[in-house]
Amino acid sequence: MSNAQTQSATDERIKSRSKFREALIRPELGGIVGTVAVFVFFALFAFDSGMFTSKGVLNWSQVSAQFMIIAVGACLLMIAGEFDLSVGSMIGFAGMMIAIFSVTLGWPVWMAILVTFAICLALGALNGFIVIRTGLPSFIVTLAFLFILRGFTIYFPQTIERKTIIGGVKDAAEGDWLAFLFGGKILTGFFSWLGDIGLIETFSRGSREGQPIVDGVPMLIVWALVLVVFGHVLLTKTKFGNWIFAAGGDAEAARNSGVPVNRVKILMFMFTAFCATVFATCQVMEFGSAGSDRGLLKEFEAIIAVVIGGALLTGGYGSVLGAALGALIFGVVQQGLFFAGVESSLFRVFLGLILLAAVILNTYIRRMITGER
Repeated sequence: MSNAQTQSATDERIKSRSKFREALIRPELGGIVGTVAVFVFFALFAFDSGMFTSKGVLNWSQVSAQFMIIAVGACLLMIAGEFDLSVGSMIGFAGMMIAIFSVTLGWPVWMAILVTFAICLALGALNGFIVIRTGLPSFIVTLAFLFILRGFTIYFPQTIERKTIIGGVKDAAEGDWLAFLFGGKILTGFFSWLGDIGLIETFSRGSREGQPIVDGVPMLIVWALVLVVFGHVLLTKTKFGNWIFAAGGDAEAARNSGVPVNRVKILMFMFTAFCATVFATCQVMEFGSAGSDRGLLKEFEAIIAVVIGGALLTGGYGSVLGAALGALIFGVVQQGLFFAGVESSLFRVFLGLILLAAVILNTYIRRMITGER
């Protein structure tokens, strides 16, 4: 073999290895593999249980959407190099504020929602401001807010209503224009048509005979998809997205390059609070009530979804699409265990195992990127 041929063969090997390496270090890889594995598993063991009927698909889609909404905010914040452990408490707090404003104080629901969003965004900004000005780890600051917000979520309804659950929100929201954006359904006519032609299941008896079992797409799912698209475009197609990566990768170098690191991080704390409030509002509109225990452990579930999606705990690396896939895995597994007849408490076991696996995989990927051993 001539020197030219040898050089050509070597170049091809290097090129091939480079393409494989690029595919391996994509943050979405773990989420893609996990999603395929989960769907294959439940297709084999739970296909005949109703999991993939229209009603079954709606069930796990709604659960996945819940995870997805808070995972988008957590993902962007983690890429920026920070954590927010107050997300779960923010969900409970926001829902309780909407209920108190609308039911107890008698405000219009649209006003209660807007004021609650303003309060929660201000709290998110306060989180970020304290982290930036004090230099304390965001883990500590937001852990403090986890307890503060949860305490207020219990204190306010007990003081005002002498109870920890406030109902009547659904009645107060009847006909409210903004409430529909969080608790309504779209494509109802399309689903009626699908039922008429027999593509989806319909009720066979009772007052709803002939009507589709799934009569539309809940706004919860719409919000999840909108936030995923928004987060992905922001992160990958804009200058601000580059700033997010830079702020989490090397904050000092980013500042020296003109990146407004402090502003970026505060805005990401605010966006995380926004996502938590969207979740809370959809939840309150769905159940028609607010409870002081809502949102428990959601902050950890959001972080786990982001880690499964390929984000590094050290910041500067991650993907919104990967976080969305991590949330989809959660929803499918949580509902799939029920359809497969498996004890639901094992879902927590799954969370622990998949978190451990994801961290090990992400550590390996980080070493590949940085050349560490």
